[in-house]
Amino acid sequence: MRFLDDYRDTLQPANQPSLQGVPRAHAPEGAIARPDKATLEAHLARRQYGPFTLTDAVRPGWQLDVVPRAGYRHDAYVDPRSGTRLPALVAAVSSEHLFETFLRLLEPLGDTLDVVLETSHEHKTDHDDFTREGIERLVLESVLWDFEDLLLDDGCTGIAVMHPELQLEVQLDEHKLLVVYAQQRAPFEKILAEQGIERNDRIRFISQAEHLHTSHTRFARRFDDMVNRLGAGL
Repeated sequence: MRFLDDYRDTLQPANQPSLQGVPRAHAPEGAIARPDKATLEAHLARRQYGPFTLTDAVRPGWQLDVVPRAGYRHDAYVDPRSGTRLPALVAAVSSEHLFETFLRLLEPLGDTLDVVLETSHEHKTDHDDFTREGIERLVLESVLWDFEDLLLDDGCTGIAVMHPELQLEVQLDEHKLLVVYAQQRAPFEKILAEQGIERNDRIRFISQAEHLHTSHTRFARRFDDMVNRLGAGL
């Protein structure tokens, strides 16, 4: 079971592209007009917010309704048909620790995993999914290391890694947030604590306000390479 599409309560409708290299922007209804190009480009160049460093994949809106910071909170996925709740964790991790933390969160999933790669390179509001079932975790991690740049710095790429039978899933989404779905959150919270990520159930994430996703044509090619390496298919 996978939930890559389902953590959408914080996402806003997509607007038209603004600058070259910024495929789409998410903004709440009633957001005021953007600044001039020079101001926005200077904002896009900023990566550091106190001790927190962004990847190149996403930027907050220029008004900074949400200031990026590290932390995690409890959340839940609610099945719209049955009303069943599945506990979740959502975490923001500074870029220098993000990839390591993602890999560590895969450990409780077991030795054989299913993977879904998500791309929105060819879409403004939708995406395509590529699935590989039954891959050994060590093999998967080797591939992930080879595509660390794509996973961290491309705002059009997301990945979900799942236990093949249990309701256990870890995502690194397009916002470069870590999302965990698990009935028992304790093993994942322990890992986050070991990584120095503190719980803060009042934290707000970059996806909850106006924000910009960035990408590049080379990442579209890199995504295709990763799909081929994993042997994933639509």
